[in-house]
Amino acid sequence: MTPKSFVSTLAATELPSVFNPWRDRCTVHDRSDAAARRRDNLEMLLTAALDHRVETIWIARDLGYRGGRRTGVPLTDEIRLGHAGTLMGGIAFERATQGPAVAERTAAIVWRVLERIGQPVMLWNVFPFHPHEADDPMSNRCHTRSEREATWPILQALVSMIRPRQIVAIGRDAHLALDGLDIPTTAVRHPSYGGQREFIEGMFSLYGVADDNDEPLELPLGAPHAAARRCALA
Repeated sequence: MTPKSFVSTLAATELPSVFNPWRDRCTVHDRSDAAARRRDNLEMLLTAALDHRVETIWIARDLGYRGGRRTGVPLTDEIRLGHAGTLMGGIAFERATQGPAVAERTAAIVWRVLERIGQPVMLWNVFPFHPHEADDPMSNRCHTRSEREATWPILQALVSMIRPRQIVAIGRDAHLALDGLDIPTTAVRHPSYGGQREFIEGMFSLYGVADDNDEPLELPLGAPHAAARRCALA
């Protein structure tokens, strides 16, 4: 599978109470060509990952409504879209939304770590789309077992295309869900729910990076944002 055919497969997927950023358009925040921009962003990311022969995929659980849902780049919010492009070799990612750029807490911490590590990695989610409550498209929820099973071939296709030596599961839910992959998987604490310090320490230990920066992470988040409930996916 090529990056283009992979993105086309993603874009053809439709599920209830799920926002597919490479297919769907938010009438409140998105530009008219938002889905196409997000498809281009992901295709460029995949192409760069192959060009750089990345050896690791970081996989969290689901897309969040403040991050990958808006950018089309997993674990990446609009504040760090330029950082992602730089790390992956100078990609010119484009914003797909209107109005002020929006930050996501998990993305902020992930990119703080990536900038210290300085190595390109592929970022993904067990469930590649944004699952939300039926009456609230700007909420986060845990994907269901049936949703994971329906999209599992997409994850398998990604792994077959990237051929990583290692997968890093971000959070317990992701680690449990990835048990079926025949690739060495290392688990680190998810940075939410008070896990920021453990996540940073776990990633720095994995990559042999000295943690000499104790400055608190300042996030331009504005109003409080919803977090998905903890869930067990195994």
